[in-house]
Amino acid sequence: MLVLDSHCDAPSQMMRARDYSKDNPWGHVDFPKLRAGKVDASVFALYCPPGLPPDEATRYTLDMLSHLYDQVDEAEGEVELAFNAAEVRENKAKGLTSILISMENGAPIQRSLPMLRMFYRMGVTCMTLAHNADNEICDSCAGQHRWGGLSPFGREVVKEMNRLGMLIDIAHCSDDTVRDCLALSSAPIVSTHSCCKALASHRRNLTDELLKAIADKGGVVQINFCPSFLRDDFDEAMTESGLGDRADRIEAAFIADPRNPEKVAAWVDVQHEMEAMARPSYKDVVDHIDHAVKVMGIDHVGVGTDYDGITVAPMGLENVSKLPVLWEEMSRRGYSQNDIEKVAGKNFLRVLEAVEKLALGT
Repeated sequence: MLVLDSHCDAPSQMMRARDYSKDNPWGHVDFPKLRAGKVDASVFALYCPPGLPPDEATRYTLDMLSHLYDQVDEAEGEVELAFNAAEVRENKAKGLTSILISMENGAPIQRSLPMLRMFYRMGVTCMTLAHNADNEICDSCAGQHRWGGLSPFGREVVKEMNRLGMLIDIAHCSDDTVRDCLALSSAPIVSTHSCCKALASHRRNLTDELLKAIADKGGVVQINFCPSFLRDDFDEAMTESGLGDRADRIEAAFIADPRNPEKVAAWVDVQHEMEAMARPSYKDVVDHIDHAVKVMGIDHVGVGTDYDGITVAPMGLENVSKLPVLWEEMSRRGYSQNDIEKVAGKNFLRVLEAVEKLALGT
């Protein structure tokens, strides 16, 4: 079985001095945990905070990309970069874990198609068009809806990504942006890390209308592990307790000074507090898989954990080494081995291949 996680925020953590060759006790992901979880491929996202000025956004993203390349190079013989679906399969055959690269937030391309092409040449095979703010490409689900969907430049971006063979990722996008992408793109689109609004009302989750439309286009929706996306009661408890805001302040201090032992300890302590809370479990993740399969069909659902980008993980899925509990729970619920393999990675890889073939005109 080929297992692929379509969204991990490892590059941000690499910028915070984490060594991914080591089994880190408070990291969701590192190279040893990927092997322990039998994960064959992980998409490492270059997350660019939406508030950065244009030049700083580009520089920061390039710095993250450099850290990613360095850590993969140092782990030669264990992990390998992959730039297409065929290389993922080749690496699996060699016993190597594949790292694919995505960009989370299109702001670093700075209204420049040549810049988009350069990031593609450097290995970025997928781009999340926006994050939690509108940008020059499109509206975010958390923004002011500046454009009413895609901007004029965003329409050019979608066409160019189709031509290049880059995956268009609509996680974080407004509903109107998703509809515009579905109407304009000649290739399937994806959401690399989202959940179902029918089960939890978070603004990042997708309605049944959009789930079905993405499936009808041939795309996939990869279910996110963020507890706030899984159940409304967890989000409400975080708000009422004030822990979420406090955790954000402590994390910001840690990010600003990641080698300071006191700030590291404070960040670990607040994670202890969050893990002590009642929170969703792996069964809630499978509930969202169940719902997405019901609406979209088994060929259009996968897993995008958002590990190392979420503060706390679901019970039973504390880090990526625990991923097999998902497949066991799906089996208990009556999914066939073939169906489990589709959700575990085959569906996402199929869409990646489809986008590549359309770009090549084959």
